[in-house]
Amino acid sequence: MSERLTVPVLPLDDTVVLPGMVVPLELNDREVRAAIEAARAVSSGKPRVLLVPRIEGRYADVGVLSVVEQEGRLPGGEPGAVVRAVGRVRIGTGTTGPGAALWVEGDTVDIPAAGPEAAKLAKEYKGLLQAILQHRGSWQLVDIVQQIDDPSILADQAGYAPYLSVAQKITLLETADVVERLELVTGWARDQLAELDVAETIRKDVQDGIDKQQREFLLKQQLRAVRKELSELNGDAEEGEEEDYRARIEAADLPEKVEKAALKEVDKLERSSDASPEGSWIRTWLDTVLEIPWNERSEDSYDIEGARAILDADHAGLDDVKERIIEYLAVRKRRSDRGLGVVGGRRSGAVLALAGPPGVGKTSLGESVARAMGREFVRVALGGVRDEAEIRGHRRTYVGALPGRIVRAIKEAGSMNPVVLLDEIDKIGADYRGDPTAALLEVLDPAQNHTFRDHYLEVELDLSDVLFLATANSLETIPGPLLDRMELVTLDGYTEDEKVTIARDHLLPRQLDKAGLESGDVVFPDEALRLIAGEYTREAGVRSLERSIARVLRKVTAKVALGQVELPVVIDDLTDYLGRPRFTPEVSLKESDRRTAVPGVATGLAVTGAGGDVLYVEASLADAETGDTGVTLTGQLGDVMKESARIALSYLRSHGAELELPVGDLKDRGVHVHVPAGAVPKDGPSAGVTMTTALASLLSGRPVRADVAMTGEVSLTGRVLPIGGVKQKLLAAHRAGITTVLIPKRNEPDLDDVPAEILAQLTVHPVTDVREALTLALEPATATPLAA
Repeated sequence: MSERLTVPVLPLDDTVVLPGMVVPLELNDREVRAAIEAARAVSSGKPRVLLVPRIEGRYADVGVLSVVEQEGRLPGGEPGAVVRAVGRVRIGTGTTGPGAALWVEGDTVDIPAAGPEAAKLAKEYKGLLQAILQHRGSWQLVDIVQQIDDPSILADQAGYAPYLSVAQKITLLETADVVERLELVTGWARDQLAELDVAETIRKDVQDGIDKQQREFLLKQQLRAVRKELSELNGDAEEGEEEDYRARIEAADLPEKVEKAALKEVDKLERSSDASPEGSWIRTWLDTVLEIPWNERSEDSYDIEGARAILDADHAGLDDVKERIIEYLAVRKRRSDRGLGVVGGRRSGAVLALAGPPGVGKTSLGESVARAMGREFVRVALGGVRDEAEIRGHRRTYVGALPGRIVRAIKEAGSMNPVVLLDEIDKIGADYRGDPTAALLEVLDPAQNHTFRDHYLEVELDLSDVLFLATANSLETIPGPLLDRMELVTLDGYTEDEKVTIARDHLLPRQLDKAGLESGDVVFPDEALRLIAGEYTREAGVRSLERSIARVLRKVTAKVALGQVELPVVIDDLTDYLGRPRFTPEVSLKESDRRTAVPGVATGLAVTGAGGDVLYVEASLADAETGDTGVTLTGQLGDVMKESARIALSYLRSHGAELELPVGDLKDRGVHVHVPAGAVPKDGPSAGVTMTTALASLLSGRPVRADVAMTGEVSLTGRVLPIGGVKQKLLAAHRAGITTVLIPKRNEPDLDDVPAEILAQLTVHPVTDVREALTLALEPATATPLAA
């Protein structure tokens, strides 16, 4: 008969306790401790608590009444209690009680007496349990199960089964009828036994496969031994894989040291088992060695005039590079005619560094050089490479190890003397995996690269006959030792005439083909091309020029498709296709619209990663009433440019009377120097003359001539010191419409590198002192000085 109980509740998350089970509980848990303390407060004997399973925040309808048998320390040392579940309780309503625990009222569940059917099911369930326990190797539990006579207790012992889910155990707890419970646990046990049988079948199949592999390995070893004995008796014995590698190595005519190392690896392969991973590593290494063209070399073309014609046809200008390649071929031809070969283990390779702004043809030049020399061409992109192993290869101990990019380039070329273009060598990074630029020191050193060792190959590879061309936009990021190993050839950009020639002969035909037009469908006069190069694009290279031409041709194609025009089309008005010009020369503006129309603004010349550029320097004086007497420098100037501004101000202060400048009251007025394009960092000493001129213009009230640009470093004594990038700066001045340029006297030899047509359109004044620069740059004194 059921009994009404009032007991504290102990919720169990994702755990179900069935009657007859004994479980430990940790008293560190707040809910466990509260429930047991509340039960102890109302019980004179052993405390009783109601264990209720809780899954996903929901409580079961039936709990199990449990008696706290013992309190103490659990095996782990933490405080705990051991409880024994004694019966089911159907939960009713909540109530109140002592302590912090949750109290409920509930009725005990009567378990009907077991009949013959329950005994039959219990016998079947015992057999299934015995089979499951035998599968799991739990032989000691078989006897315990066999000793349980009560069918209800036997069914509830399924709470210990690890293969039952929490939901299944809750269903078992809420089922009072013994027969129904036995039917449930018997079905679940039958399913589990079926899964164990399938797993056992799979395990046996796997074990049989392993045994088969082991037998196969032993038989192969025996067969290998038999074949070895037969090969010693008969010279015509059947060859294995190792003998095939050995024959390939001997037929490949490898260098002596390489052949010795390869045969040593074949010996290792013969001693290794088929199951050993070392065998696959050796095979991969042997395949790599045999794929390298150790004895293949392209025959150099010694047609010097033909090589120059190819270079001229592919690229306009770039005379320095062309002359260097022609010199290289001429020396090779001379040595060949005299029968001179390898000297000191080295051939006559070369390492050239092509440095210049983007779009001047550095990358495409490599392919033209290879075609002119009759060699294979391979491009190796180095931009963003941060791992030294990318250059020198990985050690063979690593999984998936590969040779470095240099060895892979030789394999790809199929020749030991290709032209290898190391593109964007200035974009190489470095991190915890090493510095790739350091690995390139041996590759690009003509005195060392005839014995180059890749970490993967670990044999000497002769790179001394390879022509390496490295491209870079900026030399500042290339380490000095690496740059010292290369012959530097600077590409400073194209003149306007060269751009027109490139556009007419190269860019326009290529873009006509991409737009699906014939050569006569669109007529591009030279005047239109010159206008695009001069006023729609302002760059050292020709990439923007090509994009503008492509845009015009796309618009022509669209208009033809819409029936607005008919072919052929003559491009005479660019505003219909490209809009208004974006880069109007300063000198072509109205005098009032020019930046230099007011005193305190001077035009300087600078070199950036994109080539030469025009740089404006602005200066202003603070009002004496503000009390500001310092020097303010803005425009993201680097330390060197800040020092140039202070030197310029110091020079003017010390020579104010000589220059007839009112510098006496500078002690009461602050000076502000600004270089526009404030979002772009700037640094370098070559703005010293420009800053001095801007400050002198401000103090004297005389504007700087709009057609004058200048460059040069200034010392405290007023000397104009030499700087770099003269050619790029003069090209930038020409693009900006400047007609007069002031350069340091000691840079006068650099004018030899400037194209003659550019010098003919510029008036270049080499100066040695700031006084000369001020005399040439400032307008005549017609205004009242600003500082007066």
